[in-house]
Amino acid sequence: MDYLIFIISFFASFVFALGGIGAAIILIPILVWMGIPINTAKPVGLFYNTVSLTGASIHNIKNKLLDFKLGIPIIVFSFLFAIAGAWLSKYISSRFILVLFIAFLVFSGFMFLFFKKKEEKKYRQDRPWIALSLIGMVAGILSGLLGIGGGGIISPLMLMMGFHPKKIATITAFVVPFSSFSGFLTYWAMGNADWKLILIASVAGVMGATAGTWFMQKKLNPQTVKKILAVILLLMAVKLIFKVI
Repeated sequence: MDYLIFIISFFASFVFALGGIGAAIILIPILVWMGIPINTAKPVGLFYNTVSLTGASIHNIKNKLLDFKLGIPIIVFSFLFAIAGAWLSKYISSRFILVLFIAFLVFSGFMFLFFKKKEEKKYRQDRPWIALSLIGMVAGILSGLLGIGGGGIISPLMLMMGFHPKKIATITAFVVPFSSFSGFLTYWAMGNADWKLILIASVAGVMGATAGTWFMQKKLNPQTVKKILAVILLLMAVKLIFKVI
């Protein structure tokens, strides 16, 4: 099963790096489907997000693709609130978390699929600090609670606000490692870390995310990126619905 997890982790991180989203959003439900307890899968996903998207962000920084000032408010608030989300997860049933996960996947998928693109000349260039801070708070809570890093909520909300999809991808790739790492530390402190599983997934994640980030910037247009992510998220939601019922 170790080889299978490595392969799945590589391809998941490759595909989700196309949109700057941590692949934990898809890796965790796959691990649960494979029989791994959700409280073991969540720290795997969080650490996996941390290392895979750190590599993607290094690539973006080297190529001067990242708007640091746009990402700072989201980083600060998502980091802090991810700790609160991970702590709250102790008091919520696994079934409810799976239902919440399904709702999250459906929301993110439909946002990517149906939210209308503005003309490129109309993409906003300002930095609305309060709105970005609120996005960070919501993303942090969900990151800690579900073990997903929060990228799947940051991206669609920034898309709604009118930012360019490729800028969103680089910002999300920069933010998610911070919220993921704080959530991971909380789960580790609660004794839920399986280090063998974490290392297998994370090595594959670094490789896949680096390749996916390069491919997204060089080969794909924003609308293609959105459609790829939407289809994957919705298919995974359908699969999890059958598990819950």
